[in-house]
Amino acid sequence: MTTDHRTAPASGVYLRATGVRLPERLLVADALAAGECDARSVARTDVESVSVAGGESAAEMAVAAARQALERAGSGPADIDLIVHATVYHQGQDMWPVASYIQRETVRNRALAVEIRQMSNGGLAALELARSYLLADPVRSDALVSAGDRFCLPGVDRWRTDPGTPYADGAAAVVLSRRGGFARVASVAVDSDSELEEMHRGDPEFGPAPFSTRIPIDFGAAKQAFTQRYGMSFSISRTAAGQRKVVKEALAGAGIELADARWVVLPHFGRRRLDSIYFKPMGVDPARTTWDFSRTVGHLGAADQFASLDHLVTRGLISSGDHCLLVSVGAGYSWAAAVLEVL
Repeated sequence: MTTDHRTAPASGVYLRATGVRLPERLLVADALAAGECDARSVARTDVESVSVAGGESAAEMAVAAARQALERAGSGPADIDLIVHATVYHQGQDMWPVASYIQRETVRNRALAVEIRQMSNGGLAALELARSYLLADPVRSDALVSAGDRFCLPGVDRWRTDPGTPYADGAAAVVLSRRGGFARVASVAVDSDSELEEMHRGDPEFGPAPFSTRIPIDFGAAKQAFTQRYGMSFSISRTAAGQRKVVKEALAGAGIELADARWVVLPHFGRRRLDSIYFKPMGVDPARTTWDFSRTVGHLGAADQFASLDHLVTRGLISSGDHCLLVSVGAGYSWAAAVLEVL
């Protein structure tokens, strides 16, 4: 797999390209008219529409996003040394290595292909693992990182499973490279707190098969059981501390302040949740975020940050010298933040 360009890699790791696959949008107004959701709950989210897949599986959408990223990056089979796919929910088959499917449908090489499941934090967690993998060996060149999900019944009710955040279908991908790219990965910070793991598990006993304990999944009930047991202040203080920690470390690692970041890319949560977790505590103006885009897409699981970044890139909304702060959080509990310096 070694090629000539690997003998003198660029210093550090760069973002070479992005890719995305988002199916058609379902307007919230149409979902309300069809009786899929209730007006009171969706009004609090201020979400306009969500991406809803037709016949495509999560894996097929991930392949489409990966192909686009690879084409834009000019990265071929000999360049890709690692494939990492982040997932939250069912990918289309049971007991099946989805990362290997993505590899087969794209580069068809012999690189390591792995799947990680760290809920909505999976995209940036995968980015950090891929970055570290490339830096660990000077002959390694590129890594393909993808994330994608399709949320649907009977397992997930996109409007009610996680009150405050409508779930959506889609996939996004990035190509990281030692060879250079349009942005430098200036820093990445990760953190976790397993004391909060129970928050999204709740009280049900462990079951022998998928959905044998609860269907559809109800994060609202699980969170309520957790706060009744441990208290609201415990939950809020620890979740906020983890998010603050990774943001502070990522900014320090890049040598910038929060005010220096031209864009702050946040999870595709509903507006009330964004207000309480990010906009007000961090003092971030929504105009500096991709809220206007995310409210038309919905929560893509682990793919939010890559999809929003693709939006900024393809719309020409970032310029040389800009810094972009990417922020994510996932049940479990884990957090990540990354700073990109646009070149």
